[in-house]
Amino acid sequence: MKTAYDIIRRPVITEASMDLTQEKKYVFEVMKDATKPEIAKAVETVFPGVKVAEVNTINMKKKPKRLGVHEGYTSEWKKAIVKLTDDSKTIEFFDGMY
Repeated sequence: MKTAYDIIRRPVITEASMDLTQEKKYVFEVMKDATKPEIAKAVETVFPGVKVAEVNTINMKKKPKRLGVHEGYTSEWKKAIVKLTDDSKTIEFFDGMY
């Protein structure tokens, strides 16, 4: 059984994702097989007082990387962009970042 903490792996902290927080959009790395309703329920469970309006997901493909003579690939992962409703509270974790 998947718990909310299994579905949401970690927040994605980049300049682009921090700019999205102005629009109440937050970016997370999630499980590969997590569905949009599962992601929405997990976000509402982990962050109390938050209401999810919509969830967009993106499968991030592996990319070739090289360090000297060593070649390899980055890992594949799934990204979720979660948009909150207008009357919802913000996620306090991201408020301290910006």
